[in-house]
Amino acid sequence: MKSLLPSLLILISIFTVEAQNSKKIQEIKDFQQTLNSEFADPEESPLTAEDLKKFKELTFFEIDTNYVIEAEFVRTPSESPFAMPTTTNRTPIYVKYGKAYFKIKGKSYKLNIYQSQDLSTNPEYLDYLFIPFTDESNGHGSYPGGRYIDFKIPTSNRITLDFNKAYNPYCAYSGRYSCPIPPAENNLAVAIPVGVKYFK
Repeated sequence: MKSLLPSLLILISIFTVEAQNSKKIQEIKDFQQTLNSEFADPEESPLTAEDLKKFKELTFFEIDTNYVIEAEFVRTPSESPFAMPTTTNRTPIYVKYGKAYFKIKGKSYKLNIYQSQDLSTNPEYLDYLFIPFTDESNGHGSYPGGRYIDFKIPTSNRITLDFNKAYNPYCAYSGRYSCPIPPAENNLAVAIPVGVKYFK
């Protein structure tokens, strides 16, 4: 019986990992389905009328749960509000809310997390945070101007960054939008080959 115990523990561990992985994949698929539904809805879609007529679904990179990453969250409470540049003359006010420290393939990276000062006064978005970033996949499968990840105010110093949920700014679909430009400090010197691809 004792000789079987290590094997049973290994099997339990494998099944647990597989179950967790399946849950992550399903969450990503649900995100993709929701995004496709929004884009297909004329009331919500950022697509031009011409593109909407032929729209079927967005193109995504292959799901890879290696890019569902546990990160350390560090709050930055003393930051001053600043005007974030956009693709137009609009300059919305943001504040750096915190930082995320994490590793990809053994190398360390950091992303700043921002809070919109306008949205923070809206009860619906009180806990809304925003991660605009660029990476080495931009222009090579993903939108050249970078992508975004939506985020909620953490309740601990450990957070999950799911790059499979990285999406394009609306400017990738139509010139009628004004979109925040990812700050240079949020440039990742690594390709992130997951999430939404460039819309063509």
